Amino acid sequence: MREIAFIKQNKEKWLEFELAIFGKAKKNPDELANLYIQMMNDLSYAQTYYPKSKTVVYLNHLASQIYQKIYKTKRAEKNRFLEFFKTEVPLLVYEYRRYLLYSFVLFFITVGIGVISARYDQNFVRLILGDGYVNMTLENIKKGDPMAVYGTGSNWGSFIGITMNNLYVGARCYIYGIFGGIGTFYIALQNCIMLGAFQYFFYEQDVFWKSVRGIWIHGSMEIFAIVIETAAGFILGASILFPKTFSRVNSFKIGFKNSFKIFLSTFPFTISAGFLEGFITRYSIDMPNWMSSFIILLTLGIISFYYLVYPFIVYKKTQQLSAKLT
Repeated sequence: MREIAFIKQNKEKWLEFELAIFGKAKKNPDELANLYIQMMNDLSYAQTYYPKSKTVVYLNHLASQIYQKIYKTKRAEKNRFLEFFKTEVPLLVYEYRRYLLYSFVLFFITVGIGVISARYDQNFVRLILGDGYVNMTLENIKKGDPMAVYGTGSNWGSFIGITMNNLYVGARCYIYGIFGGIGTFYIALQNCIMLGAFQYFFYEQDVFWKSVRGIWIHGSMEIFAIVIETAAGFILGASILFPKTFSRVNSFKIGFKNSFKIFLSTFPFTISAGFLEGFITRYSIDMPNWMSSFIILLTLGIISFYYLVYPFIVYKKTQQLSAKLT
């Protein structure tokens, strides 16, 4: 069957699916399960005969939305909070995985720009970080403790202040996506160039490893969370610029709801990063190499698994479930 004929044959049914998914037509869980089975059949057919078509993208989106709606209406679901992180967010991350790719590509390119700029322009680090911070850090390096800035203030005071600031930065990164993603791009550009220049500054002063041991104890989760928040901002912007088969208003509603959930999922990691920075990083200078390395690898491993591996595991389980149902 030609793709045009396939679309014409199933168009009315897919419109019914949209109404059921987005709340304009009420369906009970059994009816939703039946819709999910039909949708997976159509998706399988489209993947077989039109693998590179936009129809596959459209049907995959509808199928994931129906699956989430089934989970929301399951009577057995007792812990909504747990289900949010266990199933809902991973499926959304899988659905929007290309935006994570865009965000990571932007991250590495702009960090590289920061490194190159700091290397070839001696005033760049001062321009980005400010004379006061640079002079203070140089003084700390002379004293043998380049990470001394993290030891100022009380544990709880640092934790609360740092966490609130990181949440604010992440919120800006996400919310500015409403300007077609340009605002998100600008905020990410600023932060990543600063990070690249910051790390090169320590490399230039021959204390790179000491800086890594200190900064990345909390930075693994903090920076990774910002990359995810950047992706969420891009999703929000794309929902306005590229509505696909939806009206622009409906596309924005869907994009905002889904991107906000992904953004919200970064909060535990941002708070954890703030805790590590307030209570652990300040002791990194006296910490054995193996311990600081273990903390860095553990925190990076946890957040990497959740956003880069676990979504594929959850999606595969949904495919297996649909195969059993059919």
